[in-house]
Amino acid sequence: MSTEMALALTLLIPSLGGIAIACAGRYPNLREAITLITASVLFAVVISLLQEVSGGREPTLALIEVVPGLPLMLKVEPLGMLFGCVASGLWIVNSLYSFGYMRGTNETNQTRFYICFAIAIASSMGIAFAGNMFTLFIFYEILTISTYPLVAHKQNAEARSGARLYLGLLIGTSIGFQLVAIIWTWVAAGTLDFTIGGILRDKIDPTMLPILLALYMFGIGKAALMPFHRWLPAAMVAPTPVSALLHAVAVVKAGVFTVLKVVIYIFGIELLSETGASGWLIWVASFTLLAASLVAISKDNLKARLAYSTISQLSYIILGAALASSLGVLGGALHIATHALGKITLFMCAGAIYVATHKTKISDMQGLGRLMPFTFAAFCIAALSIIGLPPFAGSWSKWYLALAAADAGRVLVIAVLMISSLLNVAYLMPLVARGFFRPAPPRQPVGAAVTPGARFGLAEAPLLCVIPPCLTALGCLVLFFYADEVVDLLRPIVG
Repeated sequence: MSTEMALALTLLIPSLGGIAIACAGRYPNLREAITLITASVLFAVVISLLQEVSGGREPTLALIEVVPGLPLMLKVEPLGMLFGCVASGLWIVNSLYSFGYMRGTNETNQTRFYICFAIAIASSMGIAFAGNMFTLFIFYEILTISTYPLVAHKQNAEARSGARLYLGLLIGTSIGFQLVAIIWTWVAAGTLDFTIGGILRDKIDPTMLPILLALYMFGIGKAALMPFHRWLPAAMVAPTPVSALLHAVAVVKAGVFTVLKVVIYIFGIELLSETGASGWLIWVASFTLLAASLVAISKDNLKARLAYSTISQLSYIILGAALASSLGVLGGALHIATHALGKITLFMCAGAIYVATHKTKISDMQGLGRLMPFTFAAFCIAALSIIGLPPFAGSWSKWYLALAAADAGRVLVIAVLMISSLLNVAYLMPLVARGFFRPAPPRQPVGAAVTPGARFGLAEAPLLCVIPPCLTALGCLVLFFYADEVVDLLRPIVG
């Protein structure tokens, strides 16, 4: 199979899978089999492209030229390869989890759910492998629209309200800011192609660079930079598999991925470093990082706490980009993968707790770790990775970011990173402490009698809600020992 065909298939496989899912809607087992097969085949195709990129090649496929010099184009480079692997790989795990969750909670409109999920993954592949900013923007908007029905899935007043805020903020920022920045870039540079070193040197007045950068950063609403972050907590009305999609597989990762693409390939880290145009972004990202952590501590609802945790963690990646250095970019890019594994684990554990107990508030979860040891152990491992404690993957990305801040002489940024890790402990570990070190509840959670572990006095959720977070928690450990290979893949993007 040629690389051009493989690139085309990254869009076609999930798109055709969505059509097949629609046709099989009346047969749940067949529908879910198609979902899993589609996800697995897509991941295999993406891995075949990884071999090409690891060999120093950048497969390219021109789809259609919209206007002269502005084509819809796919191109695989190391950063996109990382995002493509994360999104396609975690789709398999999230699909397995969705089967258990959607059946365990008797959700309605499951066929529509899996169709929209497939479209969202297709658009994520388009974002990952976009060859220019125009192509990325088109798929960025498709991702927003395709995930709107997922956020509104429950179709009650709260879901509709949350979905309207989700759609309004993301479309509003992308049209009002990001599109303006893209047009400005096209007029100034005459191209939107992603180019190592950037395309804006000597093309725009240096005093205007911070303004253009601000249009991009606030226009990429999916990165949840304050004050354009409210859509993320509002979207927590969606089922937990959707939350996992938003926080780990596609949406927010598409946002911070776009931030890195803009910094590396549109501006160029050398230009930002020389002009200091990203200096303001360091402090906005630092504020978002700390403020979101403080809000997270105040939330008793587990999913709401994890939502604000995500806002904080995304700012690590933005901060790495804003430092405008090789170490900062590498740390930010690595954090895409480490955070994805950790956060999808946390959300799947939150969903497993809900399926087994119907509890959503942390204050109500005393002693549940004694009844759900696998779920709470997976949560603990993922939390330690998010905090940045070795031997878990998150420690490496935070280490690179701290080195970048030290290299730039940004002592206050190092302090922000250290304080943030302490705040991570404050909002993540109380659930683990409550679960394992408080007395078990006097009665078993709802539905415990029908779970496989009931005979042993356990009350875990169904297996398909427990096995996936255990696998991704294991991934947090495995990635710690293979982080160097990810960094080696990414080194070409910083020269």
